[in-house]
Amino acid sequence: MAIFSKILIPIDFSERCLGAARFAIPLAERFHSEITLLHVAPAPGADWNLNAEREERVKKQLRDFLCAAFAHLDVKRVLRTGPPAQEIVAYAREGHSDLIMMPTRGYGAFRQLLLGSVTAKVLHDADCPVWTGAHLAKGPRAEWINPTTILCAADADPGSEKALVWASQLAAELDAALLLVHIDPQLEPANEEDLAKYEHKILADANRRMEELQRAARTRAQVFIEPGNIPRAVSAAADHLDADLLVVGRGSGTAPGRLGLNTYGIIRESRCPVVSV
Repeated sequence: MAIFSKILIPIDFSERCLGAARFAIPLAERFHSEITLLHVAPAPGADWNLNAEREERVKKQLRDFLCAAFAHLDVKRVLRTGPPAQEIVAYAREGHSDLIMMPTRGYGAFRQLLLGSVTAKVLHDADCPVWTGAHLAKGPRAEWINPTTILCAADADPGSEKALVWASQLAAELDAALLLVHIDPQLEPANEEDLAKYEHKILADANRRMEELQRAARTRAQVFIEPGNIPRAVSAAADHLDADLLVVGRGSGTAPGRLGLNTYGIIRESRCPVVSV
């Protein structure tokens, strides 16, 4: 089962979008994916239909965007007008996209600065997995063309189970190793005496939760349980394990389909791409 039959890449012609789009090339080649390059022009009002010069200029930008790099792929180029996030989510639903690939806007204290308001809204509202990368403006390194390690960051909640199932399917498609990391801040107590007293029980509980999660997801990934701040510890684990892709669930601790604060932090910290499922 090819899980990337249709890849949607919203573009605004920025350098960040160039990097995100280049990551799609090896996936599309491997899965024979149809790629849609979608540009949403914020509607300037009733004058849009009358402003033929501006419309033609944007259409030319869309035709020229990575034209040579995508020449051998099945690519559609679509122009829409309206609220960008709303139009992106609507197009993904209408076209049954399997993956939305978007850049982030670097980092900051607020999610609008961290992700860009459009990316943040798409992450909240999209039904399909969303690929993001905060540190990847230059595109993939050569080794990423053949990903070998998929890391799933999980808690013991329904969102984690869905993410783990998806990560397992992708790992099987790529013939890649599937690893599972669980961060437990309780393993980093205030003093060594507390750690000696409670570490065994905390680790046992964490291992039990991950075993239950894997039974539900029908996976047998190698498990790593680490202490620390969740976003930083997940990012550190991805670095240490040389992960090519990090998979996280959406909705933990919030309304269904919404991202928790830890997910935003993970996207900000991770140096490898993150797929929010």
